[in-house]
Amino acid sequence: MARWATALVVAAVAFGVSAASAQETTGAATWEITGFPGGGILFTEGSDNTGEPDFGNYALGGSLTYNINQYWGIEGEFGAGLGIDQRINFNDGRASIGDVSPPDMIAYNANALFYPFKNDRRFVPYVTGGAGGLTMFQEDEVGFDDDETFFTGNAGGGVKWYFGNWGVRGDYRFIAIKSKDDAPAFFANADTRYGHRVYGGLVFGFGR
Repeated sequence: MARWATALVVAAVAFGVSAASAQETTGAATWEITGFPGGGILFTEGSDNTGEPDFGNYALGGSLTYNINQYWGIEGEFGAGLGIDQRINFNDGRASIGDVSPPDMIAYNANALFYPFKNDRRFVPYVTGGAGGLTMFQEDEVGFDDDETFFTGNAGGGVKWYFGNWGVRGDYRFIAIKSKDDAPAFFANADTRYGHRVYGGLVFGFGR
């Protein structure tokens, strides 16, 4: 009798665990917070006419996402690019300079996200694009002699991988920075400049 009772208890517990697992929500929540403590951004060099150099910064930041439905979301994003010591190579024959840091910067974007395979699953690819601004701060060592703010557009994609309310996220962005006639000659003075950003981050969802 005791054996039968034990078997029934074990079966009930197993059934309860199985049912709870089956009911566990996977995929995106209505609201999501992403933090990316590690990433990088590379700005490619300007045209031969301008000689503007290429350089890279360490990237970090975060975002808040509202998922409208299983296909669409909107996202506000804020990030920083921290200058790291490197050799700056100009594209017009000027002597390169080394062991200097390019300007620090902050970026802010409003983006739309599209989930082509819906976001109600554990592994969720997405494509995204939007517009915003990039503020670069004065850095006299490279001739960037004043703070400047530029209009930017971005497009890219990535993937989110969920483990319940938590997940991980990898993201790539192609960035276009509109030039300004009054910008320092170091960056986006005459030509539109382009950049590539990648990051890995953590996602927390709420409000299912």
